[in-house]
Amino acid sequence: MPAVLRIVLRRVALLVPLLLGIVLFAFLVMRFSDADPASAFFQGANPTPGQLHEFRERNGLLDPLPVRYVHFVGDLLHGDLGTSTLTRAAVADQIVTALPLTLQLAFLGLGLAVALSLAGGVTAAVYRDRWPDQAVRAVSLVGVAAPGFWLALLMIQYLAVAKGWFPAGGYVNPADSVTGWLRTMALPALALSLPVAAQLTRVVRTSVVEELDKDYVRTAFGSGLPPRVVVGRNVLRNALVNPLTVLGLRIGYLLGGAVVIETVFALPGMGKLVIDAVQNGDPAVVQGVVLTTATGFVVVNLVIDLLHLVVNPRLRTA
Repeated sequence: MPAVLRIVLRRVALLVPLLLGIVLFAFLVMRFSDADPASAFFQGANPTPGQLHEFRERNGLLDPLPVRYVHFVGDLLHGDLGTSTLTRAAVADQIVTALPLTLQLAFLGLGLAVALSLAGGVTAAVYRDRWPDQAVRAVSLVGVAAPGFWLALLMIQYLAVAKGWFPAGGYVNPADSVTGWLRTMALPALALSLPVAAQLTRVVRTSVVEELDKDYVRTAFGSGLPPRVVVGRNVLRNALVNPLTVLGLRIGYLLGGAVVIETVFALPGMGKLVIDAVQNGDPAVVQGVVLTTATGFVVVNLVIDLLHLVVNPRLRTA
């Protein structure tokens, strides 16, 4: 069996116990929380103890915990995330409706973070200890310290309300207007990406500086190769291993941060869905959002691991 295929199969096999652990964690957390599906179902009414008991018995809430877990896993294997206690709609349908917007925001934020960090990190490394390096390091330090939601509020205040360059909230479907979609997503994506970009910039700078000090780089420069060729084709590729590792760890922030940023900009994505579910006491929806987000984080980290094989050929022969 080829080494690359063996590595990929090993990574995929490791996902199985990890996903089972995530499912168990989500199940236990929601079962031991204060949220009561029966009380949420009768919200606004005054149910009798008999009605509450009948609801719990009909929905299997009185079964032993191991039995409920087996039923829960069985439903998940059939793509059933449960039913909303309040709306009686399938949780999977609600997530399918809200998830595309969250993915759009997360991937836009990811793209901006990668672009900004590469531009800033490489510039700082090439001009190390000079004013471009000092400027990039100062800006990245501020970006690391600034919370995303605070940046979002500042952008709304100055770029949306004061200048009127962007809308302060809302969402336009790209199928209706690509320009309108870009205008509504620009500030949320920027607010989401800046903290990640600031941290990645520092990692990229450090990695590129270490690579520039190696003998093969000095040999390449000494043989007359232009700097853009040496940095673009050799240095950057070899220096991307550490930034890719950090990026994989920050994917969780992008997915979780998207929920907060969506709330600030009133975007109808997973953030609004889970906030409404928490406020209204709808544990099935909260559980579905947690499982979807955690699974997405695991899958994206698998992709990052596979990208390491592309960037670093030594891993394929290790």
